[in-house]
Amino acid sequence: MTDGTGNEDSTAFNSISDTSKANTSTAGPVVLYATAQAWRAQFYRSFTRSGVSESSDEEDDLSQYQFEDDLEYLRSLDPRDWKDQDHYAVLGIKDIRHKATEDLIKRAYKLKILKHHPDKRKAMGEEIRPDDDYFTCITRAWETLGSQAKRRSYDSVDPYFNDNLPEEKDCRNNFYEVLGRAFKDNSRWSVKKPVPRLGGPFTPREKVEEFYSFWYDFDSWREYSYLDEEDKESGQDRDMRKWIEKKNKATRAKRKKEEMTRIRTLVDMAYNIDPRIKKFQQEDRDKKNAMKRAKQEAAKARQQEEERIARDAAEKERLEKEKRESEERAKQDALKQEREVQKKALRKERKAFRDFCKANNYFAENPEESLRHMESVEKICELFKLVQLEQAMKNLLTSGRTAFLNIVEEAERRIEEERRVSVISNDARNTPDKQTKTCTAPWSENDLQLLIKAVNLFPAGTNQRWEVVANFINQHSSSTSGVTRDAKEVLAKAKSLQATDFSKSSLKEQANKKAFDNFIAEKKSKETIEERMPAVTERLDHPIANGTAAEPKEKKESAPWTPGEQKLLEQALKTYPTTVPDRWDQIAACIPTRTKKECMKRYKELVELVKAKKAAQVTK
Repeated sequence: MTDGTGNEDSTAFNSISDTSKANTSTAGPVVLYATAQAWRAQFYRSFTRSGVSESSDEEDDLSQYQFEDDLEYLRSLDPRDWKDQDHYAVLGIKDIRHKATEDLIKRAYKLKILKHHPDKRKAMGEEIRPDDDYFTCITRAWETLGSQAKRRSYDSVDPYFNDNLPEEKDCRNNFYEVLGRAFKDNSRWSVKKPVPRLGGPFTPREKVEEFYSFWYDFDSWREYSYLDEEDKESGQDRDMRKWIEKKNKATRAKRKKEEMTRIRTLVDMAYNIDPRIKKFQQEDRDKKNAMKRAKQEAAKARQQEEERIARDAAEKERLEKEKRESEERAKQDALKQEREVQKKALRKERKAFRDFCKANNYFAENPEESLRHMESVEKICELFKLVQLEQAMKNLLTSGRTAFLNIVEEAERRIEEERRVSVISNDARNTPDKQTKTCTAPWSENDLQLLIKAVNLFPAGTNQRWEVVANFINQHSSSTSGVTRDAKEVLAKAKSLQATDFSKSSLKEQANKKAFDNFIAEKKSKETIEERMPAVTERLDHPIANGTAAEPKEKKESAPWTPGEQKLLEQALKTYPTTVPDRWDQIAACIPTRTKKECMKRYKELVELVKAKKAAQVTK
């Protein structure tokens, strides 16, 4: 057996029974190929004499094959270049080559021995020259073709096989003939048998897809050990032989990859220009478009049906609505007529009640009582309904003054009950839960001052203005009061302040006055000015309205600016450009711990610092 490289001799197969007993579970592709070749050779030997050929494409009887004997070619060979010779031509079977059976190769070799062996030539009186040793080439040809592995190695690089792919132009003009021949020639390398044919223009789609599926998964037994530059057995030691074998394997793998790329290119070219594939693709597109159109038509029909159903339902609903409206109008008309009848009867009964009471002097014993009874009569007419008035009239007719006094007492009692029910319902509307929700923490003078200042600091147009105002108030008052106010509460308070009868200037004056009073109280309690926020009352109002207010005296030695103050100053400078009137008043209002003069002084220092840096950069 071989190791898959084709360098070792294969085992001779004597019969079909021997090959069937061979263990192929661990055998490589070389062993399997040799086994198949042996089986086919035995089969051919059994049936070729009966006129049955190995290949269905070959109708010639190889048993009657006429071997060639080209002596001129044999004499032109050099035994040292035996790898470059055509072994099939040496044995006289050049025209059938890889189709030759083992028996045919053996018979060709025997004929060559009988005719060209040096002893035979001497016996026939031919002179044997040292430079005419072509019998060695015959022996080499038999050693190569007589071994399954070595023959496969030589067939893989058959010099008469054309590896070039057909031109695409020729393929387009004569697709089935040109590419059919190309695929047939390359099918000899397939491990899997049988190999499907290209077919014709009327080949079924299943066969065409099977053909391309086979060739896209093509498994070739072709290998290139015959082209090894060095024989591993020529190595002097084990390491040298191992290195030679590694080099040979790398070269074979590269050639194998090129071969598979060639096959894949052939299959791609055939697939791209195959008119059957284009027809199948067009059929698929037409089928897909037909399905798409069918879906669209079904969707359109469904939509039309839904619209029809909707129209029918709308029409039915409209008719039902009109019917209900007509019934409702009829009912309302009937109720209206009934109410009119009731009103007329009620007016008639009231008139009768008033006239009867007036005729009996309102059942009074003195003028004052007459006046009270007259008012009671009106109350009774307004309070009692028709049935009650009718019953009252019956009582008056039977009992007179006693019945009238009872009716007045009942009317007063009913009026009192209605008043009590009204008070209870009003109390129910003002529930404790609602009172709790509407009840908020009271606003102190300090909170009002902070609200006015925040509204001036953050004018309309500020992003999330009322959330910013609420945060400002909470930061400056929550630490002392412990009350946290939200944006909704702040907005409500601001609106309530705007809705007061006091003018804006008077409100500011009151806030300033209260702040001044607080300042005096704090001064009396010996609290230093540094322990509280300086000059709060001077900047509670908008800087424009408070521009004439006197600024507090500047400290003799101002404290250094903190990073937070510096950040506030930079933000204020960006917010209020030079075009804003009273710019520095507004900037100072944004920094609670600094005065207007301190802000202006700090700005000048920053300007001088920037100029100095620019001058230093220019000098560099």
